[in-house]
Amino acid sequence: MAILDTDVREVRLEHAWIPLSDGCRLSAKIWLPADAEDDPVPAVLEYIPYRKDDGTAVRDLKRHPYFASCGYAAVRVDLRGSGDSQGILYDEYLQQEHDDGLEVLTWLAAQPWCTGAAGIMGISWGGFNALQIAARRPPELKAIIALCATDDRYADDVHYMGGCVHESMLGWASSMLAYNARPPDPTIVGDGWRELWLDRLERTPPYIEAWLTHQRRDDFWRHGSVCEDFGAIECPVYIQSGWADWYRNPVATLLAGLSVPRKGLIGPWAHVYPDDGRPGPAIDFARECVRWWDHWLKGIDTGIMDEPMLTTWMPDPVEATAEGAVRWLRAGRWVSEPSWPSPNVETRELYLAAHGLDGEEPAEEIALEITGVQSAGVGASSATLVDQRADDARWLCFDSAPLEDEVTVLGLPYVELALAGDRANGLVAVRLCDLAPSGVSTLVTRGQLNLTHREDHAEPSPLSPGKRYGVRIRFDMIAHVFRPGHRLRIAVSPTSWPSAWPSPEPVTLSVFAGPASRLELPVRRPLSEEPELQPFEPPQRVSPTAQVLVRPSGESVERDFRTGKVTFRTRRMDRDGVRFDDGLVFQPSAFDEHVIVDGKPLSARVQCERSFVIERGDWRTRVETTSTMSSDARSFHVTNVLEAYEDDVRLFVKNWLFSVPRDLV
Repeated sequence: MAILDTDVREVRLEHAWIPLSDGCRLSAKIWLPADAEDDPVPAVLEYIPYRKDDGTAVRDLKRHPYFASCGYAAVRVDLRGSGDSQGILYDEYLQQEHDDGLEVLTWLAAQPWCTGAAGIMGISWGGFNALQIAARRPPELKAIIALCATDDRYADDVHYMGGCVHESMLGWASSMLAYNARPPDPTIVGDGWRELWLDRLERTPPYIEAWLTHQRRDDFWRHGSVCEDFGAIECPVYIQSGWADWYRNPVATLLAGLSVPRKGLIGPWAHVYPDDGRPGPAIDFARECVRWWDHWLKGIDTGIMDEPMLTTWMPDPVEATAEGAVRWLRAGRWVSEPSWPSPNVETRELYLAAHGLDGEEPAEEIALEITGVQSAGVGASSATLVDQRADDARWLCFDSAPLEDEVTVLGLPYVELALAGDRANGLVAVRLCDLAPSGVSTLVTRGQLNLTHREDHAEPSPLSPGKRYGVRIRFDMIAHVFRPGHRLRIAVSPTSWPSAWPSPEPVTLSVFAGPASRLELPVRRPLSEEPELQPFEPPQRVSPTAQVLVRPSGESVERDFRTGKVTFRTRRMDRDGVRFDDGLVFQPSAFDEHVIVDGKPLSARVQCERSFVIERGDWRTRVETTSTMSSDARSFHVTNVLEAYEDDVRLFVKNWLFSVPRDLV
């Protein structure tokens, strides 16, 4: 029977300054058992740039006070240059960030209320640096929980997917410019808050310039990519993600690559903590964390390491109608795998043939051409356009025969293609879809590759027009059940806007359908009996301490059939606004616009707008950023504008305009 340290301890909240060796101070919020000095506890650190006193304040209350009540010091630290901490945050995951993190762990272990043992947890940025700091092997660090993070900063993040400039690169850089421009809180920092704010506004760079300057997988991206040396991580790792999140592939690659005690969890969620899991069901994530921490930080046998290595949500099969209605918020069930790679998953090959996908190796080969439509891919990038038929009509499609039996897919599919291009610079995008008898095509997963990176992301080389090449493309990890009567569809295109920045010229690909082109599908074999799993409890209810200000999000696609111009707009909130009990109001907003004209790849343009309002009583601040990116055949061109307001009076404005040569992209 699982054992938990169930003594509930009274909790107190402290604000602290953590001094660093260079004189910088980091701002920390610490939830502690009230008697921790008399009965010391391990520390659990969450170390991120998203502002503990407003940006993450609501979500932090769902976990950190609970950790403290279970006998932990729950510590939220703003990174150097973020929130109320001093200094400048010059980029993601720098050596300075890691060095500071090591000093924070040393400081925590030395406190009279700490046993000297610590764990790190975090989602996204916090998951990244949990893995990266673990690779530094600090003696205080005994275990980590990393959610929605990656082990490969180049090939599996929001910068370069398959060596292609990713649709989210400018948007994320624009978000970070706005994040870094927000002022510290006068109630925490004191009278020097404005000087700290102005210094941050003046010295913080737009990250997009550094990211675009490194278009190859060089030392810039190897730094912080723990896949470079999995053996550097020596503490236990719990890696988690969701099927609706970008960062699900590392659950597979970390479980396969690490040699330390490890567990994986993939749920029916997007880029959120599992207790906020959407579309759901959400789970009691805080309790799952305590089971992990109790085992590794307190030495209590909670039974968590007796459970399967990987637990995943297996969605029910797609339901579709002839009218095109797809129920993508699907029910499902939890399944498990004893290890990863799993003995329950086998590779099934389907060949791309002249007549479609075939389980038998074709005897003959045929060259099929596809000329890229520049707007092809909008449907795969959309959160609401789940029916792929409009995109399928613009791609080269290979369909299987109707399935006789149900097929369950779990893992990382691959496709190998024999192809040739008519230009020196090109890309290939591939989608795997579920084709219902009604004709509805549902996106299952996708992948893409810059063909100049066909051999190596570090040393790309131009294509020889007309020359045949063999390439291998990894799809994103997925769990999916294909119903009997449904077909599998592989769709191929030399364009996938806005997921991949378009090649400088229109490209025609020749795909050689035959024995050299095939899909490798990870098929989970039917089990006579699924292992019995400990059920997840529903999330704990936390009394609200603030009013959430929900603001509408949405997206639209506008097509001008006369000019061929296609405009894809998304308005989203990185998080909802909040009105706190002390009168503090925090309101973010974000808007992205992707524009392209069919037949004109150099017409591609992205504009991203970000805004943050932070105010309390007579103290009113606002920051706004506008970023644009376009290209010609030789270079990318980027603009950034940053404005800051106090009491609706602009007190700061700065403009950046720069160009970066295209490097076989």
